[in-house]
Amino acid sequence: MLYGKEDQTKKNDYLEPIFGTGAEEQEIPKYKLGKNPIEPRVAYRLVKDEFLDEGNARQNLATFCQTYMEDEAALLMAETLEKNAIDKSEYPRTAELENRCVNILADLWNAPKEKSYTGTSTVGSSEACMLAGMAMKFRWRNQAKKLGLNIQAASPNLVISSGYQVCWEKFCVYWDIEMRTVPMDEKHMSMDMDKVMDYVDEYTIGIVGILGITYTGKYDDIKALDALVETYNSQTDYKISIHVDGASGAMFAPFIEPKLQWDFRLKNVASINTSGHKYGLVYPGIGWVLWRDKAYLPEELVFNVSYLGGEMPTMAINFSRSASQIIGQYYNFLRFGFEGYRAIHQRTKDVAMYLAAEVEKTGLFKMYNDGVNLPIVCYALKVETEVEWTLYDLADRLLMKGWQVPAYPLPADLEDVLVQRYVVRADFGMNTAVDFMEDFNEALKELNQAHVLFHSKEEHGAQGFTH
Repeated sequence: MLYGKEDQTKKNDYLEPIFGTGAEEQEIPKYKLGKNPIEPRVAYRLVKDEFLDEGNARQNLATFCQTYMEDEAALLMAETLEKNAIDKSEYPRTAELENRCVNILADLWNAPKEKSYTGTSTVGSSEACMLAGMAMKFRWRNQAKKLGLNIQAASPNLVISSGYQVCWEKFCVYWDIEMRTVPMDEKHMSMDMDKVMDYVDEYTIGIVGILGITYTGKYDDIKALDALVETYNSQTDYKISIHVDGASGAMFAPFIEPKLQWDFRLKNVASINTSGHKYGLVYPGIGWVLWRDKAYLPEELVFNVSYLGGEMPTMAINFSRSASQIIGQYYNFLRFGFEGYRAIHQRTKDVAMYLAAEVEKTGLFKMYNDGVNLPIVCYALKVETEVEWTLYDLADRLLMKGWQVPAYPLPADLEDVLVQRYVVRADFGMNTAVDFMEDFNEALKELNQAHVLFHSKEEHGAQGFTH
């Protein structure tokens, strides 16, 4: 067949060079819809170019959230974005994968076989903490009413160390709970077991133990806390329980310190939450919360919803959301198994300990965490260190190489201590760590020779610390 001038029936608009289009010549719509559509290639490029001056997530040492997944996992998640996690009747196989994940975590956290443990996925640990907190509040209220306590006479309270993550402050504000914080000090960089029970009374809904304090990566001594609660409960009718905020540690400790007792092996640990998107190795958007027995989850918090042809029990603050992160979590469980997770986390810990040792070699810093517990490196400038620069200046200098390193003051009663912290994740390998330390040492050299510094020594805000 022959072709000619008369066969020009199709316009090849999609072959027009992206940077030669009319859309590229105009400022893109930002705060209201543009009048006309533009072709998808151009829209993709224009949106992608918005991120040109944004940081590289792999170099973000502030966040606990995962910044890498295997290509197969990312593909599987992309292929299941349209599945609605809440719609169990339409997506029964997806619901089964969530069920498997809950059971895997229950086994990992040593849930008692004779109990009826229960749990659910959440958008992240923040929602998981909200659900666990509500369960504590409702259970306390039901118990208080039975015992004849005037629940209007005082606000219910929650006891937690001052190293709490902000989601607990949100919970207390949203649900009208008094937050009682046990102060940390230089001798007690986690919950002070000598003081914690002084904050407990008949209006206490529970105590939160933290398995991985955000500021430093330290673990609260949950086993010691359990013993204190056991003694307290033996002397009162107003029983309390422990919730473990294992946002980071609950998916790390079982593989690296399996003998550490912090989980459902302890009698008074009623519930545990974790972030699958931290050391569960999934992209952001997945959390989990489990209760050791249904008795710790008041029935009034569970709703039976008639939805798209089926009845389903649900406990969530969010409703419709993609199931892709749940599927990503199950992929990781299937892909890595126990030994795979253990090997990944052990290498991560090794990298953290290498970084800590290299930082300590400089002689300039006081270490608050050298990779023990979570793979976190946390340090402050020694008081006697005679340098003109601050950790904020060091953070700025490292940012010139692309490294996002937070500097921030410790919580109340320690707010005069300015620290810097690295979160070591699975994608921060030893080769990358060596490169980072070269940049770190070069930054120290440049700062020591600098004539102009941006930050004063009196400055005490948070820089790059948002997780």
